[in-house]
Amino acid sequence: MYEFPDRDRMTPGPTEVPAAVRERMAEPMPNPDVEPAFFAFYRDLTENLEAVYYGGRERSGPGGQDDPSDIVVLGGEGILGLEAAIASLVADGDRVLCLSNGRYGAGFADFVETYGGEAVVLDVSWHETLEPTAVKDELERAETDGEPFDVATMVHCETPTGTLNDLEPILEMLDDRGIVSVVDAVSSLGGTPVPTDLIDVCLGASQKCLSAPPGVTTAAISDRAWDRIAAVETPEFYLDLEPWRTALEEEWFPYSHSTANLAGLEAATELLLEEGMESVFDRHDEAARVCRERAADLALETFPDAEADCSPTVTALEVDGRAGELQRTLRDEHGIVVATGLGDLADDVLRIGHMGHNARIERVERTMDALGDVLD
Repeated sequence: MYEFPDRDRMTPGPTEVPAAVRERMAEPMPNPDVEPAFFAFYRDLTENLEAVYYGGRERSGPGGQDDPSDIVVLGGEGILGLEAAIASLVADGDRVLCLSNGRYGAGFADFVETYGGEAVVLDVSWHETLEPTAVKDELERAETDGEPFDVATMVHCETPTGTLNDLEPILEMLDDRGIVSVVDAVSSLGGTPVPTDLIDVCLGASQKCLSAPPGVTTAAISDRAWDRIAAVETPEFYLDLEPWRTALEEEWFPYSHSTANLAGLEAATELLLEEGMESVFDRHDEAARVCRERAADLALETFPDAEADCSPTVTALEVDGRAGELQRTLRDEHGIVVATGLGDLADDVLRIGHMGHNARIERVERTMDALGDVLD
């Protein structure tokens, strides 16, 4: 049997999985198709996730809805949620505004086109955050032309560049116009406040700030989004969100669920809620602050132009042409695993994940000590 070495895995997902989560996953599991105990367990899990999604914010839905969004949990890695949202919300000819300042923001447009929608991409530099004024201009232009948008997509935290977008002003504009908003919060959920009360479909995943293994997608879905999902004829089965609206009430799921992964996720959410979400957010802020300060001491610059745009869950550092070399040396000589950039940034960006279980100052200090040694 192959044994994986014991290392500090300071990556921006998948993250280190705490012992309590691993232990829960090893416990006996019910049959998710026939045992009532599974549905009671799933209901408890969604209640935990609702508390994480709202993180102390008012539990309401967009468009003046009094009820909070419904929480659903899908069996599949986080990308499943991104594609399922588009497959379920976008029909042929629908116009979708894709706001992009990074790899995943741009990637939404590919899904839109796959499902027959018209993707209008509003780009800003990957070094910057989404600009509400530009969004307002684009919305007004579309209305003047008689071609308003049906759906809008965006990313809260762009993991490849360590950038956190301030989405509230944009979401309020979309809400006022009845445009269904889809937000990728995969790398922010559980690490920093997410404006769930303004989002129609807010997507998360198990393997980032929640510190559970990859394999589970979460979504908070508003009534407005459910109504649109019901009106769209989705050409897929596994990606169709519609059956999940009544799945718990009817105690029937579209497929056999990933029981061990869900058990691990429940244990992970319990750890967060026991700590308290405000404390969790503060811990992430402090870990990020220390990481950036130590980086500055090493004469390294963050990828976002402004420090205020840096994510509290991942720090991306510019290391022109050295990312792969630094990653290998940190792993082989110090037992610390970090990530490089993606795509064109693969060798120019080094990424340190201080999210979830790893958002602790002592872990960040150890990582930056090792990075300083490698750079010397």
